[in-house]
Amino acid sequence: MCQRDHIPKKKNTQKKEQNVHDQEHATWNRRSFIQALGLVGGGSMMLGPAAVSASKASPLSVALSKAENDNILVIVRLKGGNDGLNTVVPVYDYSTYANLRPTIRHQQSELLNLNADFAIPNYMNSLESMWGDGQMKVVHGVGYPQQNLSHFTSSDIWASASTPNYEPTGWWGRYFEDLYPDYLTNPPAVPPAIQIGSIGNLIFEGMENNYAFSVANPDQLALVAANGALHDVVNLPDCVYGDKLLFMRATTNTTFTYAQVINDVYLASTNNANYEEAELANQLAIVARMIKGGLGTKVYMVTLNGFDTHANQEEDHRTLLEDLSNSMKAFYEDLGSIGMQNEVLAMTISEFGRRPYENGSNGTDHGAASPVMLFGPGLNGSGFVNEHPGLTNWDNNDNLIPTTDFRDVYSSVLTDWFCLAPNVVNDILLNETYQNLNLGFSCESLAVQDFSDITRFNHVATYNNNTTNIEFTMPNTGHVDIKLYDILGKEIATLKNEIVFPGQHKVDVRAASKTRLAYGQYIYRIAVGGQFYSRSILIK
Repeated sequence: MCQRDHIPKKKNTQKKEQNVHDQEHATWNRRSFIQALGLVGGGSMMLGPAAVSASKASPLSVALSKAENDNILVIVRLKGGNDGLNTVVPVYDYSTYANLRPTIRHQQSELLNLNADFAIPNYMNSLESMWGDGQMKVVHGVGYPQQNLSHFTSSDIWASASTPNYEPTGWWGRYFEDLYPDYLTNPPAVPPAIQIGSIGNLIFEGMENNYAFSVANPDQLALVAANGALHDVVNLPDCVYGDKLLFMRATTNTTFTYAQVINDVYLASTNNANYEEAELANQLAIVARMIKGGLGTKVYMVTLNGFDTHANQEEDHRTLLEDLSNSMKAFYEDLGSIGMQNEVLAMTISEFGRRPYENGSNGTDHGAASPVMLFGPGLNGSGFVNEHPGLTNWDNNDNLIPTTDFRDVYSSVLTDWFCLAPNVVNDILLNETYQNLNLGFSCESLAVQDFSDITRFNHVATYNNNTTNIEFTMPNTGHVDIKLYDILGKEIATLKNEIVFPGQHKVDVRAASKTRLAYGQYIYRIAVGGQFYSRSILIK
């Protein structure tokens, strides 16, 4: 028997200015809700029993693949806004620093000098050996113009690489979207990215897909990988409720698809370092096993939460930085046990820094500039990059003024670590050009293809009243074949199969299918010029 859908009424609430910060932390937005259910982040639809042949890669994706190397990036998100001044202490002007923070400052006797100008607290001593071995760099004063002090907005800015305009896709999501234009019907064998924590972060979001295998925490990853069970998508009621349940269950199953691959790799490797029982340590231990097991995933993002230190900063910040330091050292020791440490670069990010002066609760409030730390032997030497912000030169919100745009760091990693051509990097970074920093590595095999000459085939699903359309632009005359699949991969209809002339075209999905289409999610696949493109579409 089919259940009646129940849609709760929304309550309109008006935010008051003094409650913005608290309400921001309490917000449970739609993106977070969907990802928490596992509806996003599995990556592929893996079209059921349907026989889907391997697609011919587009010229762009071939060029991108050839430009890639075996290098790996591990993004360490310091969630909440890391206090840079108490992480890398400017001892060159210690008196000013101490006056700004009479209660929470580090005593000079408790600091480990990295050079004559900067030091780290002695409880971060695990990084002292990495610094001495040439495996650590610090980029000073990283931020962006007109800092937004909202956790969520600023996190989206760092993830999308766009300011001040809102951009719904992430910098890695855009890259993978070009690399896998037929992702829904012909996904790669392994997840392009793996994300632990940071539910709702859009760094791996494309226009239609999330390209990361995402879990809320390492325990959930271990549980899902060990389980491997799939939801029942057959014995469902034939009605609207059944259609919705089918979509939710089938999409959730995508998480399990990649989980089996991850589990196989995880069981094929072991950890060979002493990780402490701590939040980041547990995540990096799993990542190390995936890398050592040969998973082939290019980008990992792990999350260390708790950096919103408005109060009790001295104790809380110490716990977090100890975890970061000890875990990073163990991680590279683990990779080094089989000689893979040179291929892995780790990089910290945080949505913003903290105010230069302490507040009345033994903490610091939302700020702007903060250092980005990079780790790994691939850096070819330790050091500092760019100028440190002036301790007494603040913006209108009493915040340190950034000296490095965070997209300079992104551009440097994409160009010099992953060896992507400048044209591709500009596209990933929304057609803006940023400064490449000297991070110690340089690409020896930079692609020489002229990506600007590659003609893109554009397509999009549009909705107008009760009409669902597929719109596409043809740059040249060619044969176009558009097929519609249900969520399990069963072919429903051929929507178009004919020669099409240059220009814009629109296909009414319901009319072209010539069959009854139930409410819910479908997938269309376009074949044109020997290339394939796929995207999800909603019939409503």
